[in-house]
Amino acid sequence: MEHYVGLDVSLKLTSICIVDRTGKVEREGVVTSDPEAIATFIKLHASHVVRIGLETGATSTWLWTELNKIGLPVICIDARHAKAVLKMQINKSDRNDAAGIARIMQCGWYKEVCVKNLDSHATKALLVSRALLVKIKRDIENQIRGLLKNLGPVIGRAKMNVFTVRATQLAEDRSELFVAVDPLLKARAAVEQQIADLDRKVLRLARNNAQVRRFMTAPGVGPVTALCFLATIDDPARFKRSRSVGAYAGLTTRRYASREIDWTGRISKCGDKMLRSYLYEAANVLLTRVAKGSALKAWGIRLAKRSGLRKAKVAVARKLAVILHRMWIETLALVRSPLALRCSKGQSALHTLIR
Repeated sequence: MEHYVGLDVSLKLTSICIVDRTGKVEREGVVTSDPEAIATFIKLHASHVVRIGLETGATSTWLWTELNKIGLPVICIDARHAKAVLKMQINKSDRNDAAGIARIMQCGWYKEVCVKNLDSHATKALLVSRALLVKIKRDIENQIRGLLKNLGPVIGRAKMNVFTVRATQLAEDRSELFVAVDPLLKARAAVEQQIADLDRKVLRLARNNAQVRRFMTAPGVGPVTALCFLATIDDPARFKRSRSVGAYAGLTTRRYASREIDWTGRISKCGDKMLRSYLYEAANVLLTRVAKGSALKAWGIRLAKRSGLRKAKVAVARKLAVILHRMWIETLALVRSPLALRCSKGQSALHTLIR
């Protein structure tokens, strides 16, 4: 008899529900949130399992990867879609959620989520750490500017080491102010050193990955944007059309249509926020800093004259996402070995970080 399994995962415990093809509950239980424990329970009580479902969450990548290695037919489903079904239940509990997910697997009404491999997560972790340090550095600089401005001195426009020199000069005249500013300057210097170390690792990853180097041939795209695109998309084959990548990054407009009502709003801002911000930054560089002309830049400038620079940057960012995806697809078509390219990408990502 066919069995369908639902997993409601928490950090410590996982509720498991097994149903047959008619939706009848065959077995329920609670085990530790460990792949081996979950696999043992399923193999013991569901010998003819067809699908195993779990929602997207903090540990879904790890559990999906390990259960998949064991050979179980595990599927990761969108938590927002699962919520639309689970909220119909009167009582909210882990046991009921597991039963609801199992019935979702049984009826087949779900949207499967593509789980990225661990190499992509390792690359994304590096970029997230760098982005956090950049934000901390900017917050420290703003705090120093605010402390000085309250008493009159204004740093003004300053970059790189000019900021430290200027802030030190303004604070030395007032000993009571220097006591507060000096620790912040030392913290900024330490954070700046860590950012430089991460930048070297990012450049090393970019040099060792052929696909990232191809991405960087696009105008305005640097190593950070190229690596972020590679790690976020992970598998370009999951998009049937390149223009779907723009919607995946949240760079397409919202729309609401019902009877006589039909309006188009701002961009959806769904998907990965980091990828969207880096694509927007790349578009800004293309339109304002890149001197070499291109068809994309000319199109963006015409759009900026007609609709404004901000809308033009968003539109160019969406175009860049489509172009990068199309470059990736055409590269795979030329190589005719997507699996080999994917494996080489994973090895370079992990091995380069370890060295």
